[in-house]
Amino acid sequence: MNHDNQSLNNPDRRNFLKVSLGVALTSTGGVSVMSLAAAEASGTLNAYVQINADGSITIYAPNPEVGQGVNTSLPMIVAEELDANWDEVVCEAAPIAQHYGMQFAGGSLSTPMRWDELRKVGATARTMLVQAAAHEWGVSQDALSTGSSMVMHAPTGRSTHYKNLVSRASLLAVPTEGTVVLKTPDQYQLLGKRVVNASAEQIATGQPLFGIDAKTPGMVYASFVKCPAIGGVAKSANLDEIKALPGIIDAFLIEGTPGPYNFDIRESYATQSGVAIVAKDTWSTFKARASLDVDWDLSAASKDNTRDIEAQALQALAEGKVEEEIERVGNVDDAFANAAITADATYSTDFVSHAQLEPQGVLVSAANDKVEVWTSSQTPVFITANLAKLLNVSPKKITVHQVRGGGGFGRRLSNEYVFEAALISRKIGAPVKLQWTREDDMAFDYFRAPTYYRLQGAVAQDGQLTGWKNLLAAASADGKKANYGASYRPFDFPGKVIKNVSVEQSFVPSQTPTGAWRAPISNVYAFAEQSFIAELAHAAGQDHETFLLNAIGHQGHIQEDDPASLNTTRAHAVIKAATRAAGWGRELKEGRGLGLAFFLSHAGHIAEVAEVSVEGRSITVHDVWVAADVGQVINQSGLENQLQGSVIDGLSTLAAQSISVVNGAVVESNFDEYPLLRMPQSPKVHVDVLNSSYSPTGAGEPALPPLAPAVCNAVFNASGQRIRSLPISKEGFTIV
Repeated sequence: MNHDNQSLNNPDRRNFLKVSLGVALTSTGGVSVMSLAAAEASGTLNAYVQINADGSITIYAPNPEVGQGVNTSLPMIVAEELDANWDEVVCEAAPIAQHYGMQFAGGSLSTPMRWDELRKVGATARTMLVQAAAHEWGVSQDALSTGSSMVMHAPTGRSTHYKNLVSRASLLAVPTEGTVVLKTPDQYQLLGKRVVNASAEQIATGQPLFGIDAKTPGMVYASFVKCPAIGGVAKSANLDEIKALPGIIDAFLIEGTPGPYNFDIRESYATQSGVAIVAKDTWSTFKARASLDVDWDLSAASKDNTRDIEAQALQALAEGKVEEEIERVGNVDDAFANAAITADATYSTDFVSHAQLEPQGVLVSAANDKVEVWTSSQTPVFITANLAKLLNVSPKKITVHQVRGGGGFGRRLSNEYVFEAALISRKIGAPVKLQWTREDDMAFDYFRAPTYYRLQGAVAQDGQLTGWKNLLAAASADGKKANYGASYRPFDFPGKVIKNVSVEQSFVPSQTPTGAWRAPISNVYAFAEQSFIAELAHAAGQDHETFLLNAIGHQGHIQEDDPASLNTTRAHAVIKAATRAAGWGRELKEGRGLGLAFFLSHAGHIAEVAEVSVEGRSITVHDVWVAADVGQVINQSGLENQLQGSVIDGLSTLAAQSISVVNGAVVESNFDEYPLLRMPQSPKVHVDVLNSSYSPTGAGEPALPPLAPAVCNAVFNASGQRIRSLPISKEGFTIV
């Protein structure tokens, strides 16, 4: 058979080229993913690999990069199966297009959702390159091997680079799935190794990578001023005075779209009412804001006060008020009636901001029916459909460019700032760079919801945890369901481990928008659950580690059909690894203590031990030991960075971060009132990664939930003082 003459219309081959190689010869002799897009215009193009004439290999990362390292780790998966020389690989963000599927960064899903897909992409590409070499040399495929972007024939000593084979490979039929062999972990040459972030040098040297850096010819700059109280409407403003200021191009009211301004990342394109100020530069818009005088209609605005929310929630818990049953297992009443020891404690957390270092910003050109967007979004895949509805244009006329984000943590799942800029651009007929101030970012966040838990536990005569009650008071906009992040989801522990469990909730009115915040729900529930486990162990006179291991049990994989469910064997392994590394049980000086916590979040089994010293109300966190099982390690360096970053972020939040609301408006406006942890306050973070044969999960979230209870448990062991409310500054504690 003359393989060189196989038809380009072979549907199987074309489909694979879309999925993997994305090949089409360019005028420069390279193989271009974009050339194929233009040539075939199929609408289902899904290209990941571009083999260039100079031997470099461009691998496209489909998911948004917001600091979690996927622009490096996802190409590593392809490169491993491709047997590419990593030194020749160029990592690029993929364009936003339907053929890349769910281009999304959230829930620690980027790695697990792409794991199988990208391995097959690389392995199938490698197989076709081997076939091309076999055909060219007239030898058996079985006699060929690959490595470092080369195909080699040991019997003759022949070898050639992939760049010399890709044109022939593009003419071959796509191998059937059964003929493509994926590597086994013992064959990995790249995965699990330490690899420098692909953008490290650009970040360190201040190259324009981020959404805030986006530029296009003819653009103007805008600021958008909204009512401090969520839902307020701009009735009038001193627009003529603003327009007369230096550098100002225009100023006008934007009616906005009706609320509620809830956390709906898929369908919502709601924008609040406000005043747009357009100028020749950003500084002019910021200066003009100081002279702006707006008459706000507050009739529909939020009237929230955080003190009232907290008081109502704590009262509901104290009274045992129940409006909804969430979960019930076994016979809870009998467990408590027959208990040798019971305990009852209430835990609370405040509203918290995302406080990502890059405030929201976007560049939108929507002057006509062709719309172009440059933004740092965690959900760029949802922008197109919502913009089409907002502007009444065809989705085919909208192009969204994926730009690196300076932190996300769930905040960039919402795209309301994109819609604000689109309305401004449409109004003035020019590309608009909308830049939020830090104060905007703090005031108009989708905050982590406040939470209030009353936990009760029953310990039997044999020392086993046999009963668990959880009553929570959840912030609710409508009194019927909890706001995002304020509720509870049935966790494997305790619901599928402890024999007798009840979870109930009541509702507390709140109109303040809430959303996903790094490890949603887990980040607050872990504090309550793992602090209470320590309290129960103490009440029962047991060692905390022993009590925790016994409470988790030895069932193995709790739900075999759900790889993200609790695996008690993995849980025991990380707990023992963390306590072993920390020297659990060793004698400590007076005023010094160790604290332990374990939590399963986003399929990551994580245990942490903190060592602290306490003097009065001053706490020093000296060390934190993290033991993590997140499945197959992709990039050891990147994984360690994510685990370390989670610890620092968790400690920063625990220390003094709190958002207060008065009459619907956020009080805190910048980092002077909402402090981040400083270097002298930071502990040494020791990471122990338990590489396992399980599929990988993302690592940007799972290590955050155990941090707060580990530190608070350590404070009790050092001083006898229980911390049940976060941030700890509310109880007069400081991190020093």
